Amino acid sequence: MGQNLQRLFQLRHDVRGMRPYDLGLLLIALALMSVGMIVVTSASMPAAARIYDNPFHFAIRHGVYMIIALTAALVTMQLPMRWWRTYNGWLLLLAIVLLLAVLVAGRNVNGSTRWLALGPITVQAAEPAKLFFFCYLAGYLVRRYEEVTENLKGFIKPLGVLFIIALLLLMQPDLGTVVVMFATTIGLLFLAGAKLWQFFGLLLSGLCAVVALILFEEYRLRRITAFLDPWADPFGSGYQLTQSLMAYGRGDIFGQGLGNSLQKLEYLPEAHTDFIAAILAEELGFVGVCAVLALLLMLVLKALRLGNLALQQGRPFEGYLAHAIGIWFSFQTAVNVGASAGILPTKGLTLPLVSYGGNSLILMSMAVALLMRIDFELRMDGVQALSDRKRSKSQ
Repeated sequence: MGQNLQRLFQLRHDVRGMRPYDLGLLLIALALMSVGMIVVTSASMPAAARIYDNPFHFAIRHGVYMIIALTAALVTMQLPMRWWRTYNGWLLLLAIVLLLAVLVAGRNVNGSTRWLALGPITVQAAEPAKLFFFCYLAGYLVRRYEEVTENLKGFIKPLGVLFIIALLLLMQPDLGTVVVMFATTIGLLFLAGAKLWQFFGLLLSGLCAVVALILFEEYRLRRITAFLDPWADPFGSGYQLTQSLMAYGRGDIFGQGLGNSLQKLEYLPEAHTDFIAAILAEELGFVGVCAVLALLLMLVLKALRLGNLALQQGRPFEGYLAHAIGIWFSFQTAVNVGASAGILPTKGLTLPLVSYGGNSLILMSMAVALLMRIDFELRMDGVQALSDRKRSKSQ
């Protein structure tokens, strides 16, 4: 049936140059990945030369991750949305199992236990947890829409699941992922029609919880004080942020030129991961940062438009999932760039499709592939409706 619909679509629309998929969305994602490859290569060369005696070590690994991410995206695009709608509960269970496995047999790096070594593969369980939880949440809102919008019990149930995942993430610890998931959950519940008092109550409770988590952990409190005044201790708690701000300052409008960053010479820690936006700003300037942010904004707007279109066409699961992906990408971008620019406290979150990090790149590529699959099925629905009308008229 799917091949017949695609053939029918091509027969009808090829003359007008239309496609059964969103070419713009694909080009935006590929452009972001290409920019990421270039900037990661530039930012990682000094550290790679010192640690591995090969300046292209991280660049090669990132290239391999890109190939894996594109393969995962192609596989994801072959799965019908019906599959995700049917098995979202099992996907959530898989995410919880991975988070538990990390706590039991995870690898500790810099005081955090976030990685699970499976032979040559290293899995950061927080990344699939985000995507799989959003799939579950979209499915829950479809199954329990009336409960969510009419009584408190239906509103609280998904928050209970989020609370369990948040506890497992905080034990790693990984507050940044918890904040992203919480913000996306709030946005999705609001879009689903939750009552305003429930929405504001949840928002206030979440803010209080985040403040409490910061106050009860000394290293998080140091991050906040360093964020408020990094120059008070520029060689201690404020070191990373002051170096990042120097990179932004040196970049000015048009940057120092690709490859000409000074801060990547191991002055700025995590230059190719969490703080890649600072190196981007230093080498390509304000114009380069704005170009990347414009690409991310277009991707997010396409996701939100797609979500609205899916809801209008009677596909609520696809609509809620597209909205969740859009909110997720936008909030994570804001946190990453805001942290490197000194607008927000430092958090270990990647810049979507740009930063070095195989797990993040693969899962976000899969998320983009889900958007393309949703768009494809919506177009096929339109072709099916058109063919049904033609058949009824001929009869």
